[in-house]
Formats: sequence, structure tokens, C-alpha cells
Amino acid sequence: MSNLLDLPVSVVAEIWKVSDLPRLGEFLIHGVTRHGKLFRPSDWSERLCGVMACFRPGGAAAGRDALIGYSPFVQPVTFDGLKCVLVDPALREVEVMALDFVVNFARDNTLKVTVAQSPWTGN
Repeated sequence: MSNLLDLPVSVVAEIWKVSDLPRLGEFLIHGVTRHGKLFRPSDWSERLCGVMACFRPGGAAAGRDALIGYSPFVQPVTFDGLKCVLVDPALREVEVMALDFVVNFARDNTLKVTVAQSPWTGN
């Protein structure tokens, strides 16, 4: 995850089309707007990931078998000292509206979004 590719404006527009996300692979929502302003509140990434925690493979468990933790599809990360959220478009397989919610959150708050390149494959 240390290797990220900033997308040019013409490609960033494509990211907002949810149907394009699986083609692009994992993407990173940065805690800064596309205009360079730091996004607040400071715990925004943990809050967003907390809301998405129930969207996991096999669905949410209930009762004492319930998992406490983030979804493997939406995880808070830090990149270059900035809070970010790593999103796996496989979230769509669990719940299409969950992926729409995350994408719309980034779009509505004009947050910078980049494609996450795998350090193992160079993609």
C-alpha cells in the first residue's frame, strides 16, 4: 500500500461511476479534499469504517459470535501521515448500496481518491 498512483482529473471523474470501481481495483479515500484542505473531524476514517463494519464476507454475525472490528472491505489506514480509508470494491458483492454509500461519501465531501497499487504486483 505504500505505492499509490494519483489519478489525473479526467480519470478521477471515472472513479465516481460505481460500475468502474471493480475495474480499477482497491482505492484509497484520503483525508484531504481535492482542493488541499484537511478533512475534519480528525476521526472521520474510523467513523466511516465503523459504520461499514457489518459489511463483511458471510454477513454480520449476531450475539456472542459477533465480530468486533472493521470490515475487511473498508479499513482505516494511514498514508504519508494522513488518515485514509482503503476500500475494496468487492464490497459490492456483499451489498451494492454499501459501496455506493462509501463512494458518495467521498464525492459529497470532495475528498481526494486514488487507486491503491499493490506493492507485490505493481498494479
